[in-house]
Amino acid sequence: MRRSLQKPGAAILAAMTLGCMAGAAGQRGGRMGPDGFGAEGTRYINPGTLAALDGFTHAVKVGLTIYVSGEVPLDSLGHLVGPGDLRAQARQAFANLAFVLQIAGAAPADVSKLDIYVVNLHAGDVAVIKEAGADFFPQRDPPAGIVLGVQSLPREGMLIAIDAIANPRGLIPPRVRNERP
Repeated sequence: MRRSLQKPGAAILAAMTLGCMAGAAGQRGGRMGPDGFGAEGTRYINPGTLAALDGFTHAVKVGLTIYVSGEVPLDSLGHLVGPGDLRAQARQAFANLAFVLQIAGAAPADVSKLDIYVVNLHAGDVAVIKEAGADFFPQRDPPAGIVLGVQSLPREGMLIAIDAIANPRGLIPPRVRNERP
């Protein structure tokens, strides 16, 4: 079933609406419908107000699961936040992650896996990172994940990148046990 746009203004509005979800679908050879979903129900999320590294989609939602690419410490104009300051960069990367999750319909509490990449990781850096992203590290039932030391990240001066997998809690159907008599 095809929809046709009868007014030129409607085409512009549709293009603007899809702006935050376009990009990666075409790069992978997939087709995206007017609702921002691929043919298989995959949604590519690229907020126009959030800078990204070239070649990556901020997040991909497949069914109920949200896969977020490494969020980095860039502001909305693409400038590095807090050069040389891990705490400032971690706050920005976590803020970007929270923003992408919100657009995808999730929250920090919905993150089930969190991987953090830190340039020249030192033992004390983990405490700094946990403080900067406190919403992602609840006292009870924190997400699975790891903090990895890396030699470098894609842009000069970046000290941290954070990727995540989220499953919105209200959308996960409860497990049902089949009791056998």
